[in-house]
Amino acid sequence: MRVALFIPCYVDQFYPHVAIATLELLEKLGVDVVYPDAQTCCGQPMANSGFEHLTHGCNDNFVKNFSGYDYIVSPSGSCVLHVKDHLHASDENAATHIRGKVYELVEFLTDILNVQSLPARFEHKVGLHQSCHGQRGLKISQMSELVAPPFSKTERLLHMVRGLELIKLNRTDECCGFGGTFCVAEEAVSVKMGVDRVADHVAHNASYITGNDMSCLMHLEGIIRRQNRPVKVIHIAEILNAEK
Repeated sequence: MRVALFIPCYVDQFYPHVAIATLELLEKLGVDVVYPDAQTCCGQPMANSGFEHLTHGCNDNFVKNFSGYDYIVSPSGSCVLHVKDHLHASDENAATHIRGKVYELVEFLTDILNVQSLPARFEHKVGLHQSCHGQRGLKISQMSELVAPPFSKTERLLHMVRGLELIKLNRTDECCGFGGTFCVAEEAVSVKMGVDRVADHVAHNASYITGNDMSCLMHLEGIIRRQNRPVKVIHIAEILNAEK
């Protein structure tokens, strides 16, 4: 299979090591990965702010860059969900194909590659932050408000990592407060929600907070730095790609 690597703009600009870890991980698993170098923002920030009608240029560019691949994979649940739900373009047939072939990294590893083992090693206590878009939109994990059997595709992969201790949290799927432009429009509420999430991880002695969305981790990282908390953030791709 030929897979196109979709890297969100904030990862490209602020966390390029997450993109590199994603590429290396996919290649270790035998995937033929291509990076379309003319890709730009998927348009999610504008759509979240009520300006989806101004994203036509982003949509057409996305279709131009990501047409013709077996799958499109990204280390971001929120961006993938946006593309799945909102991508429409001048070439609607191509857009429809892309909407059905774009995957967040963890769901691609579990649902398409059916990964059963990994050579990864990460000898630390890790807390998992389950981001809202991935959980409730992509169904990467079960929502606690539903009376249904629990599951987490991310936890399944983390349990394959040697030496990793996955800690238990008081609130396993509580929002961190980032919410894209929500953290700008409702700064005080956003920060308080993030403070609560960091405190939950610290109280359970996590050395790292991981997750599927670097945007949420970026929000938590800002709070950690301001409070000088003894915990770090790390994207799931970096853990699954780690070898020591």
